[in-house]
Amino acid sequence: MRLNLSKLLFPFLAIFLLVASGCKEEKVNTPTVAGDPLTSGVNHIGLTVKDLESSTSFFVDTLGWRRAGGVPDYPANFVTDGAIFVTLWQTPNPETATDFNRKTNVGLHHLALTVADVETLEELHTTLKADPKVRIEFGPELNGKGPTVHMMVYEPSGSRIEFAVPGGRRRSE
Repeated sequence: MRLNLSKLLFPFLAIFLLVASGCKEEKVNTPTVAGDPLTSGVNHIGLTVKDLESSTSFFVDTLGWRRAGGVPDYPANFVTDGAIFVTLWQTPNPETATDFNRKTNVGLHHLALTVADVETLEELHTTLKADPKVRIEFGPELNGKGPTVHMMVYEPSGSRIEFAVPGGRRRSE
């Protein structure tokens, strides 16, 4: 078995770049009592994408996130909304990459992002409807019997993204 150093070094490089770009290292609570969780939240989400620039633009230009670095030789871009980091990796062969099917593939079913209020969700829906690179699975609707309102889209590379307003909050509330 041949050792691939780039695959071993990339996680360390990614964390270094995130920290160097202004991300504060969070203190992780070490469990002291049996049964305490060994983890403390999401560090980042990694998505393999067919079109790195279109997917980066979706997060940065459409959603208002900021670019927080990248690795051109990998190639990958890091994006953040200030609360979560997403790593976007360019698949080496976009033409032959297999699209994810939520019913038949094992893996990330979708990424769910919180939106401040229903009005913002509706504005985002209008923006995304006008983007030919984004496919909308369904527009804003109650999640089950509510009160959460959500919608589901596929970003330009085909990753499934949910936008949710917990409690169906309105701006006036």
